[in-house]
Amino acid sequence: MSTRIAFLKGHGTENDFVIVPDPENVIDLPASAVAALCDRRAGIGGDGLLHVVRSAAHPEARGMADRAEWFMDYRNADGSIAEMCGNGVRVFARYLQRAGHVAEGDLAVATRGGVKTVHIAKNGDVTVGMGRALLPEDGVTVSVGERSWPARNVNMGNPHAVAFVEDLAHAGNLYTPPPFSPAAVYPDGVNVEFVVDRAPRHVAMRVHERGSGETRSCGTGACAVAVATARRDGADPAVTGTPVTYTVDVPGGTLVITEHPDGEIEMTGPAVIVAEGEIDTDWLRTAAR
Repeated sequence: MSTRIAFLKGHGTENDFVIVPDPENVIDLPASAVAALCDRRAGIGGDGLLHVVRSAAHPEARGMADRAEWFMDYRNADGSIAEMCGNGVRVFARYLQRAGHVAEGDLAVATRGGVKTVHIAKNGDVTVGMGRALLPEDGVTVSVGERSWPARNVNMGNPHAVAFVEDLAHAGNLYTPPPFSPAAVYPDGVNVEFVVDRAPRHVAMRVHERGSGETRSCGTGACAVAVATARRDGADPAVTGTPVTYTVDVPGGTLVITEHPDGEIEMTGPAVIVAEGEIDTDWLRTAAR
């Protein structure tokens, strides 16, 4: 482990991340170290960790290096590896801009969910091309206490179960993963979104992110919610040839999601860097044991 490890802290609609720049992929970050850094009482605190690596330097991203210089090696708060994080991509892009690696405009970011297109606007908002949603036919039932709801199965590079409820309070405390059945639909766990209507093409959601618990926002979750809501409302851009846009309120702010006729989904929202410093490596070695 390096003797000096720089870090930054950032958030996108209050989905917050520890950012560890490591262009040449020389910092050892086992799951225990990530969990220690993301601990809100004994560490820096975050819903996840953004490990910033050049694609050519990471074995999982070398195949994408000709399309994206930078790889978002994303980890959940418990140290587990995740395929994608939509809010994380926006914060990742903001860090690259702050560090002088990119400027306003368009760039590409490699993730385990593929290469994502990003646009950094002059007003500070960041738009991410989130790819296409897959809608597996396998449905599930999600439960909280004595209540249960049918949930739409949506995959945004990571799995989601979207349940429409009458009141967001019905989701409970979301400290632990809401039970779902049949379990075989999501063998590696699932992100669960609870959704209520606010107005036409305007919804609000709460989410339990697997490996992190309830978070203030989830970008892929907001996209999954927008797609599930559109289909519930009878809207399918692939059929009509017209884009459909939903405003999705999350506890930490608001995201705007647009699904295009070719299936591409774009997410727009803020991304903020709030602090930077150095990790005490002696503490990390001890905490990661």
